[in-house]
Amino acid sequence: MKTKPRCIVAPSLLSANFSRVGEDVLEIGKTSAQWIHLDVMDGHFVPNITFGPKFISDIRPLTPLVLDTHLMIEHPDRYITHFAKAGSDIITVHSEAAVHLHRVLQAIHDEGKQAGVSIVPSTPVASLEVILSDVELVLVMSVDPGFGGQKFIPSALEKIRQLAEIRQTNRLNYRIAVDGGVNETTFRQILDAKADVLVVGSAFFGAKDKQKLVSLMQGQE
Repeated sequence: MKTKPRCIVAPSLLSANFSRVGEDVLEIGKTSAQWIHLDVMDGHFVPNITFGPKFISDIRPLTPLVLDTHLMIEHPDRYITHFAKAGSDIITVHSEAAVHLHRVLQAIHDEGKQAGVSIVPSTPVASLEVILSDVELVLVMSVDPGFGGQKFIPSALEKIRQLAEIRQTNRLNYRIAVDGGVNETTFRQILDAKADVLVVGSAFFGAKDKQKLVSLMQGQE
């Protein structure tokens, strides 16, 4: 009998082949990965452009998995309703992009969705303490956001530890996710720091045996 997975694995469609994205979504569904991570970029907050709500609404019928939507965009408050209606289950915004962060998180909850907050490598955990009771997810960027395939920044580990300590001390319930440079070499130290969700991009789509990689990260092998 298999044990409960030690973490949530969330393959990131940023590293998929967009000419066959439907097939890639179905391929994720053939593994034991629990979430699909969706990086929305606007070319302003980060130096890249990806996709919008229609992309998400098009893939929503293809999978029952949790759609974890990460808004790397300016003025996220303008688009919460659009991404909620598209079928996102979790909507994460950047603390650096939302001036009125409490209001944005409330707007996500008002849509019946789970709310997440993310920080880039240069933003300290201390900047989030006032809103940690208002979120279900904290996403630690372990690379400078914008492009896949980057090298993991080790200082993210201390942020994960800090968030885990705050969670325990204050009896909060948010999950800690990590995005950037997560692969078969780095995932163990990330989990040892008490992360709960591994966002895996190029390592997943570049793996010859995707289920083997997911099982390794989930502790099923």
